[in-house]
Amino acid sequence: MNETRLIACHECDLLQWKAPLFERGTARCQRCDAALYRSLPAMHDRALALAFTLAAAVLFAIANCFPIIGLQINGALVETTLFEAVSSLYADGMWPVAGLVLVTTILMPALNIAAVIYLLLPLHIGGLPQRPEIVLRVLRHVAPWGMIEVLMLAMLVALVKLQHFATVVPGIAIWAFGAVMVLLAAAAVSFNPRDIWTRVESVAGVVVVSHALQADANAATAARAGLFVCRDCGLLSKPLGHVRGGICPRCNAVLHLRKPNSLARTWAFLLAAMVLYIPAILLPVMVTSTLFSAQSDTILSGVVFLWTSGSWVLATIVFIASIVVPMLKILSLAYLAWSTQLRSSHMPRKRTRIYRCVELVGRWSMLDIYVITILVALVQFGSVATIDAGPGAIAFGAVVVLTMFAALSFDPRLIWDAVELDGE
Repeated sequence: MNETRLIACHECDLLQWKAPLFERGTARCQRCDAALYRSLPAMHDRALALAFTLAAAVLFAIANCFPIIGLQINGALVETTLFEAVSSLYADGMWPVAGLVLVTTILMPALNIAAVIYLLLPLHIGGLPQRPEIVLRVLRHVAPWGMIEVLMLAMLVALVKLQHFATVVPGIAIWAFGAVMVLLAAAAVSFNPRDIWTRVESVAGVVVVSHALQADANAATAARAGLFVCRDCGLLSKPLGHVRGGICPRCNAVLHLRKPNSLARTWAFLLAAMVLYIPAILLPVMVTSTLFSAQSDTILSGVVFLWTSGSWVLATIVFIASIVVPMLKILSLAYLAWSTQLRSSHMPRKRTRIYRCVELVGRWSMLDIYVITILVALVQFGSVATIDAGPGAIAFGAVVVLTMFAALSFDPRLIWDAVELDGE
């Protein structure tokens, strides 16, 4: 088999032939049903992706310059921008939470937008971006950490909670962030990294030549054939000689047959998340002080507040995102790591789907952290009423980050390695 016409599934490592697709079609793995590649009209969708991203860049700047929400009390209007909300957390000594919110709502989305514009703008005018392989690799690692859609849902929850303090005035930024969310989603659908790689190679006159043109015809997986799949650009290649690893000839990423120390790193992140999950649930994430009393709210009491105030839909969403999802993530990842470590060949397809779901829903647990950020920034009325973040917020933010790292560290191809061994 000629490996230049082969692809390997990024989730189960199965070698498959590339097949032509109908326009906007999606090729899926024959074994685990993972999406392998899409067929998009290159020029049309590249222009659309650039237009969507440029519009998102303008609106993202507006969203960060104008207030997201305001409170009107006795004729006075108290407003806050997203950056001011982050600064309030930092001033209160909650710098770990402030840093997490800053990274996931401002820095990572800005980097994502800038990277896409950097790649598409030169190609649109007939040029070639400098060192596109670095930017494409950065874009792949940045994507999971931009959480504008979670921030939008958090703003809606904050609006409901703030109505009990004063008259709520939605700011310009809340509408701008909503538009940014839609535009980035549209750009992601139109943006095709495979097309970028093809365009870059054709303009630069680069021909990617693998080190070995033939693979074992009896090998079902890339690992069995001695081929490496680049996790960053997807190229299938083979290193020289008896070298165990190598460098991708297209993007210069370090190649490994499997993620190094995948299970050990997954367990390390997972065990740390398990330890912190208990204080994250039991300790107060928010402390409300008034003239007459001080009230500490845990995540669960916040859900009860939404439910009793009549916001049943939001209460259900917060309960699922902040309590059910983190628990299911921990249990699911523990099951995947444990079964994989035992070399179980039981239900590999279902276990791969579980991994896919864990990756998909992981970011939504940040919902409560964003709600707390907005409330802390707005409810600061001296001795009348103030809201401060509690120690539970730090523990909960750490749980979210650790479970995301655990999911990113886990290599689903290890699930299918046990199936290969069982079939021998």
